[in-house]
Amino acid sequence: MVTGSENLLGEFMGTLVLVVFGCGVCANLTLTKSKGVGGGWVCIALGWGFAVTFGVFTATTLGAPQGDLNPAVTLAKTLAGVYTFNQFLVTSLVQILGGVVGAAIVWLCYLPHWSQTPDPAAKLGIFSTAPAIRNAAANFLTEVIATFFLMFIIWMTFSKAFNGMTPGYGPYIVGILIVALGLSLGGPTGYAMNPARDLGPRIAHAILPIAGKGGSDWGYSWVPVFAPLCGALLAYLVASSLGAL
Repeated sequence: MVTGSENLLGEFMGTLVLVVFGCGVCANLTLTKSKGVGGGWVCIALGWGFAVTFGVFTATTLGAPQGDLNPAVTLAKTLAGVYTFNQFLVTSLVQILGGVVGAAIVWLCYLPHWSQTPDPAAKLGIFSTAPAIRNAAANFLTEVIATFFLMFIIWMTFSKAFNGMTPGYGPYIVGILIVALGLSLGGPTGYAMNPARDLGPRIAHAILPIAGKGGSDWGYSWVPVFAPLCGALLAYLVASSLGAL
């Protein structure tokens, strides 16, 4: 059972780092006159994989032993008895706040570039996900599947069968998993898999004075929040039924 307020500091800072590096790579590859424009999907997948790795290291160093950075992951671990439900709620809120602050830092880092980028949708895409083909049911299913495999593979990797894993190696494995998921399942929706990663930066997009921005696409925002939670729940049910927990 997780205890102590230091867990909240770790989750806040870890999610902040996650979003700075993750939304940062999106900004680098998208904004006009950035030197990374046009880097492509492989750069996105690698950038988010590195973002998760460094975020988990940050979180655990600052007192979050689980290093979730993701309310969906926290929910799955709550079902497994790691957190109480109240801890899940507070931890999720802190993760979302970390996402807001991390996105604001990205906005500041690329401050001159927003006014030079004419496409409002491209600017929003730096902060939050959007589907390649807008179909709510299909988009929801994609995010459920992607998050299922995120959580399921985490449990398979950190199962009792691998108790001998070298300490400190875990964040690298999770980072590789994020890259793999991006390369395989990320195309339809941009693979949010994380309510804090999507909702936090989307809130930042809504409240920041971003030059030339459009709407924050709140009509789609429920998909990358609720679908990952459902995917994590499904992963828990399958992993527990297989005796892997």
